[in-house]
Amino acid sequence: MVLRLLLFIMAGLKLKNLKKRYGQIEVIHGIDLEIQDGELVVFVGPSGCGKSTLLRIIAGIEELTDGEVWIGDKDVRDVDPASRGVAMVFQTYALYPHMSVEENMAFALKMAKRPKAEIRERVARAAEILHLKPYLKRRPKELSGGQRQRVAIGRAIVREPEVFLFDEPLSNLDAELRVQMRIELSKLHSDLQATMIYVTHDQVEAMTLADKIVVLNDGRIEQVGVPLDLYQRPANLFVAGFIGAPKMNFLKAEVVETTSDRIEVGGADLHRSFAAVRGSASPMLAPKTALTLGVRPEHLRIGEVGKGISTLIIEVAENLGEMTYLHGTTPTGNRITISMKGFQNYRYSDAVGISFDADKAHLFDNTGMRVDTQETNYN
Repeated sequence: MVLRLLLFIMAGLKLKNLKKRYGQIEVIHGIDLEIQDGELVVFVGPSGCGKSTLLRIIAGIEELTDGEVWIGDKDVRDVDPASRGVAMVFQTYALYPHMSVEENMAFALKMAKRPKAEIRERVARAAEILHLKPYLKRRPKELSGGQRQRVAIGRAIVREPEVFLFDEPLSNLDAELRVQMRIELSKLHSDLQATMIYVTHDQVEAMTLADKIVVLNDGRIEQVGVPLDLYQRPANLFVAGFIGAPKMNFLKAEVVETTSDRIEVGGADLHRSFAAVRGSASPMLAPKTALTLGVRPEHLRIGEVGKGISTLIIEVAENLGEMTYLHGTTPTGNRITISMKGFQNYRYSDAVGISFDADKAHLFDNTGMRVDTQETNYN
């Protein structure tokens, strides 16, 4: 038998001035966002930032206070969840324990009174995509965690939605299985070319899965962009500290001098460092203006004490084989992490000099916003 291809009517999504209040407490503060047909967009941020609430509003299982939700060319604010053209995969698998894999995947279609032949075709095709064909007669208790999550995803696939919604679907899996499932989800998006919104607090998942990342904090969007843009040009201190593992290092600094093509900065942990800026667009900052200088762990170098920008007293050396992470403090108490390739023979209390290239630096003003420096050189 030749199975028909699952039919996905892709749709973009627009959120317009979206707000959510519980009583007098506003938790979503006027969010505007546009998602294109076929994009895999990841909402990422710390616990309590509003990402799951936002997803539930899109699904229609959380009532919004104000604003509009558009799926394709339809405002679905007053449309019930079952008629919105979305399918949601939850953090918990929420499978019916007394039903087989096949019955779990077919349940929504049976409730919608779809023809039996169509249900069989849809379930068979989804099982083929998700490598579940050998398990169709098993019950959830006979499956591994990863297999159960695939069943939950299959249950969404058979509905052929316009938009897939994933609410931290991998958080209950162990580390190795999470990596495997990330690969499978990425392949699934490539195969289906469907619009997907994925919620996670894990920025590694965000960086590896997303076509576009939406960084949320306290019910507001901090930055939207492709993963590399957020990594190379974070809009503010929050994004700079959240995107990247290990996180970016921050040092207090102040302006020594500005010219049309550079800012010269210094500080207790900085023996004068330069950060290039755009000529006419660069801010002419007054001397003594407070700044925060950020540099990623992989861009720091070590050398002799007394050379470079400062001294690091090593507290922990994490040797992972391929990479070594050195964690320590500067004489002023700043905590610093350095990422190095290969095995490094450093131990507790070792002192080293640290330095970095100026074109690897990021500068932020006293409000936490990025100073308009040139594109950071990551080569």
